[in-house]
Amino acid sequence: MTNYLLAGGGTAGHVNPLLSLADEIMKQDGENKVWALGTEEGLESRLVPDRGYELLIVPRLPMPRKLDGYLFRFPKLFLESVSTVKRYLRENKIDVVVGFGGYASAPAYRAAKALGVPFVVHEANALPGYANRIGANSASAVGVTFSKTILPNSVVVGMPLRKEVVEITKTDMKFEADVFFGLDPKLTTLLVTGGSLGAKRINETIEGSRQWLEAAGIQVIHIVGSRAELEDLIDGGYRRLSYCDRMDLALAAADFAVARSGAATVSEFAAVGLPAVLVPYPVGNGEQKHNAEELVDAGGALLVDDADFSAEYVRSVLIPLISNAKRVKEMSSNALSVGVSDGAQRLLGLVNGVLLGKD
Repeated sequence: MTNYLLAGGGTAGHVNPLLSLADEIMKQDGENKVWALGTEEGLESRLVPDRGYELLIVPRLPMPRKLDGYLFRFPKLFLESVSTVKRYLRENKIDVVVGFGGYASAPAYRAAKALGVPFVVHEANALPGYANRIGANSASAVGVTFSKTILPNSVVVGMPLRKEVVEITKTDMKFEADVFFGLDPKLTTLLVTGGSLGAKRINETIEGSRQWLEAAGIQVIHIVGSRAELEDLIDGGYRRLSYCDRMDLALAAADFAVARSGAATVSEFAAVGLPAVLVPYPVGNGEQKHNAEELVDAGGALLVDDADFSAEYVRSVLIPLISNAKRVKEMSSNALSVGVSDGAQRLLGLVNGVLLGKD
């Protein structure tokens, strides 16, 4: 029996791989014990208990970015958080810590190092976040999703995928998916998603292109996100959803996709061989553009800037591309060539190696 602490959270990009690894740990040995470390504000506060794991709490402490009172309070608050994690490590006799970045990982790395507990870093994005950049310098092992990610002594393990997504890499669920969404199996299906919150540019462009897509005989599953002011709608071959709780079936139904290029999205598309036009989020450090590079370089996706994804692009580029069955098939094969469907097993293998070295 081994005791694991998995640290991360805030967004689905941190929580889902954490939970995938947790499930793989328990699949390996049902006597193992797994705790998750996160914040009360993040998605982990709901998703972790729902999956049956205990969530240990640390405060949400963003890095100070301006000269104000918080900047001077931060060191004390961070050290208090580290002390809290040290207590969790001692009380639960933790054998190894695995961090996925985010607010919970930084104090977990510091606490583990102070107590001599080995820790492993997993970086989902092509451009590492601050906590993982610092943690990787003293980690026992570092796993990354993308080959171009620059972290010391890193090993490419891929993304630990949701188990329902892994399932569709093994089983043809196209018929079930078409029935679920009420789609015509004889027509081509386009999946459009901007993530759980949505993407304004993508939503507006697809909404303004519906007549062209319909005229081309292309069905659409359009997941607009929870923040979009658009109601759910079924109109001919067009399906508009604010949220989709069966993304596995959406992936299985789709022949092509338009999406943001978050690390999980890119990894899932590659694993299932779903060709795509990727529209990176234009704000931030540009990590989404870098996330897409490997898939684009392999010929499994096209990259288009947010500002350039317009109704004219859909009419003149996207529709002709989707309508070219031979090209779509080639892109699907290219995507599969860089896909990793066993990321959770690979990451656990890396962790097991650390535990063997500890013994």
